[in-house]
Amino acid sequence: MAGTDRSRPEIVLDRNPVVVLVRPQLGENIGMVARAMMNCGLGELRLVEPRDGWPNEASAAPASGALPILQAAKLYDSVTAALEDCHKVYVTTARQREMIKQIMTPKAAVRQLRQQIADGMQTALVFGPERTGLESDEVALADTIIEVPLNPSFSSLNLAQAVLVIGYEWYQSGDDTPEDRREVGHTPPADHGEIDAFFERLVDELDTVNFFWPEHKRQAMLRNLRSLVNRLEPTQQDVRTLHGIVSALIEARQRRKGMKKG
Repeated sequence: MAGTDRSRPEIVLDRNPVVVLVRPQLGENIGMVARAMMNCGLGELRLVEPRDGWPNEASAAPASGALPILQAAKLYDSVTAALEDCHKVYVTTARQREMIKQIMTPKAAVRQLRQQIADGMQTALVFGPERTGLESDEVALADTIIEVPLNPSFSSLNLAQAVLVIGYEWYQSGDDTPEDRREVGHTPPADHGEIDAFFERLVDELDTVNFFWPEHKRQAMLRNLRSLVNRLEPTQQDVRTLHGIVSALIEARQRRKGMKKG
């Protein structure tokens, strides 16, 4: 889904939490992870023993604009080395392990992450290899397991999907975008005075054609019409357009009258 807006302020990427990929197999997958990270404002990528080595030219194209993350990626020869400076470690796995661990959804985990980072801790999100996931000994290094609630009979995610799901929750937890808003372009909403002026003009014209009939239903019809106009939440341009429509109808009616007289 395209949607990059270069005119908007650039987001400063978060270096904490770091994203750790353990033995990723394909350069293309690493590139797609970098793109997901950029989408979600995550800035630091750590790679543990990538199968095809690093740097990997195959990662560039799928990154699609997230090259700075790839270029700054750090390479490690073990999971423990990649996590050496981390105070709290979260791993992602869908498989049950015979060990006692705190298990959280992405939404709950990122709330905890935010607080830990605010307390000055370095945190990490760890993702396993594409085919096998993390080994039990690697899961044992974690403080918390993140499980994504999905279809129990088909809960497997590819590497970039897993990063994107958790990254999305991370970004949303710090985002103040209104849940519901109306795009009005370059024209502001009409105020009640502008709407009232149009409504009065509309009613006057409807009266000329006896629209509000029978008379005893006039008040109810006016209320319904007023409610309809208000539900539109028109912009100033909308009101000008509506005035133009009424004017065009008036002029057409006057032309027809003139033609009949002629």
